Amino acid sequence: IARIIYKNVKEGLLTGAVGVGQFLQDGLHDHLAHFAQGVQGVVSQLQNELSIEEKDDLTPEEIASLSADEFLPKAFDAKNAESVGYSNYSYWRCTFQAFWKNKMARFLLIALVALLAFTIIQPFLPGQKDPLLIHNNDWGLPLNNVPPGTAGFILGTNSIGQDLWSRIWSGTRTSLFIGFSVALVEAVVGILIGVLWGYVRKLDFFFTELYNVLDNIPQTLLLILISYVLKPGVSTIIFALCLTGWLGMARFIRNQIIIIRDRDYNLASRCLGIPTSRIIFKNLLPYLVSVITLRMALSIPGAIGSEVFITYIGLGLPPDTPSLGSLANAGRDKMTIAILRYQLLIPSAFLALITICFYLIGNAFADAADPRNHV
Repeated sequence: IARIIYKNVKEGLLTGAVGVGQFLQDGLHDHLAHFAQGVQGVVSQLQNELSIEEKDDLTPEEIASLSADEFLPKAFDAKNAESVGYSNYSYWRCTFQAFWKNKMARFLLIALVALLAFTIIQPFLPGQKDPLLIHNNDWGLPLNNVPPGTAGFILGTNSIGQDLWSRIWSGTRTSLFIGFSVALVEAVVGILIGVLWGYVRKLDFFFTELYNVLDNIPQTLLLILISYVLKPGVSTIIFALCLTGWLGMARFIRNQIIIIRDRDYNLASRCLGIPTSRIIFKNLLPYLVSVITLRMALSIPGAIGSEVFITYIGLGLPPDTPSLGSLANAGRDKMTIAILRYQLLIPSAFLALITICFYLIGNAFADAADPRNHV
């Protein structure tokens, strides 16, 4: 019985093995046949494409008519060399478009422009009073501390009878002139020294030591000393503020230049022999437009604030030169008298409006000048 069972099992296993082998052989043969057929089709297609005769873009007659001047090298064109793929792109157009989309910045810009325009044209309007003239009544007594809207005075008079409306606008002109002058000098000197400090490695030691010496001098002490030594006036205030005011701008520009001076496009420009001045004005400074604009916008109210501080402690402009600082200094004594507080609140409101406008507009324009916001 055991031999019969063993014989049957053996025959069954052999039969199954032969069947599995035949199945695998047939399937593999079919796959190989399909693969060979596909390869043959690809080879046939390549042979057909290679067999097609390529045709020149120009006929022999057109080639013979070409002039030899067309094969001469073209002269270098700086404008075409720097043209970008998207020719319709304009940096400043996109910057102003992005800025104009900010409704708050747009409103503050309109308000600031209106304020500046009225500050300039105010003395030429009819019915305006002299800011230095002391107004007297019929008995020869000064019309001092007249409330706003009384006796033809829009904002009233101060303690000696001068028209506060005219003095406010005259003081605004003086303070804005000081602020714009200081910001312009700080920008020009700070950018020039900052670029040289950061890009020219040989000057790094000299400017670093100069910065360390000047930066250790307290600005408040310097302002007080210059106000004592020199004759009080607008030029003295501007000189004192500009003497060390450029240090912050120069240090900031130097740090930014160091970050971007060794980037690939600047290294490529130097390898191609591009002049240093062109690299600075074309590769480096455009990258810093947004931060330079922001710092300039902040330096204007900063300079006005410094003038207010110097005048507040009694070392600023002379009495015959109205400014927002002198008006605030004159009005602080009236703060304890309720009906006379307008002499401090009105110039303070003008100071706050100018500071807020410049700060918010500067931030908005800095964001709009970033190329990443031009998409």
